[in-house]
Amino acid sequence: MRQRFLTGGAWLAVVPALLLAQSLTVEEYEPKSTLVVAERPVPRAKYPVIDVHSHHGNSSLQRLGQIIAEMDELNLGVLINLSGGSGERLKKMVEAMRGRYPKRFGVFANLDFDGIDSPDWGRKAAAQLELDVRNGAQGLKFFKNFGLTVKYANGRRAPVDDPALIPVFEACERLGIPVLIHVGDPGPFFEPVDRFNERWLELTTLPNRRHPPPPTFEDLNGERDRLIARHPKVNFIVAHLGWHGNDLGRLGRLMDQYPNFHTEVGAVLAELGRQPFTGREFLTRYQDRVLFGKDSYEPSEYPYYWRVFETRDEYFEYYRRRHAHWRLYGLDLSDEVLKKIYYKNALRLIPNIDADGFPP
Repeated sequence: MRQRFLTGGAWLAVVPALLLAQSLTVEEYEPKSTLVVAERPVPRAKYPVIDVHSHHGNSSLQRLGQIIAEMDELNLGVLINLSGGSGERLKKMVEAMRGRYPKRFGVFANLDFDGIDSPDWGRKAAAQLELDVRNGAQGLKFFKNFGLTVKYANGRRAPVDDPALIPVFEACERLGIPVLIHVGDPGPFFEPVDRFNERWLELTTLPNRRHPPPPTFEDLNGERDRLIARHPKVNFIVAHLGWHGNDLGRLGRLMDQYPNFHTEVGAVLAELGRQPFTGREFLTRYQDRVLFGKDSYEPSEYPYYWRVFETRDEYFEYYRRRHAHWRLYGLDLSDEVLKKIYYKNALRLIPNIDADGFPP
């Protein structure tokens, strides 16, 4: 067999390419798939959608008309703004969003944790929540700071199941409003940032997301679960699949144990999209307990959700590489499951959403 060797100028032309290949970092390596299969992009959801996990501040209020136009293109029927605040801010947010577009927006209230360890904090917080509901709030949202960075005057961390909150949750039960609660972050955020960490890229590019224990991932989950058990008549919507999208068996067991445990899919599409069989089985089994949520409002990203939920497409890219270094697969959910996740469950759990425009 004759071997051919590169010599002279031919070799010199190859050297830069070899050096470039050897110098690529993980962040720079973005291979393009050569897979050739049918593709079915879904720019518009099959049924109207209630997004129960959205965030809008003053900048959004300046362009509500544009947001409505974007929602119409995507078939988003209602956006729930979880960043309503409380007091005058909440009142103004409700007036700005629901006052102008009463059928298209909803608003949740938030708590002020200042002085949480004072003797009358719980009573005052519950009274403020009742006033916020009278002013148009349709639920209560907890951000992840509660459990991680909210502290008592002595510097000790306030746990998620803090007894000081009992009057607040008793008010939620009395008012008939749900609680959408974000507890902690994905499990890998609490682990060493090494070559075994599945979220290494995100934690390297955004190191502020790292959470060295204490608390641990399991500490926070235990507090969350005790809270849900303590208030069985309050409907909890646990954000982001409870950060158990990588272990749907565990999530299912929690939902079996706690009938008031509901969840939503915001910012965890990559978890569902990498397990098309298990993901489809989970969403079918718990179709009455899962709601649609997106988290950050970016119109270009919603069609990825429609494609995962509505098609059988294989091995397609996700929109945010730091969340996932893998590709997605369609779950091909049935029409009835789609309707429940897209809007029926939200209509049942969240008060004062106009059902006009949603199929019965």
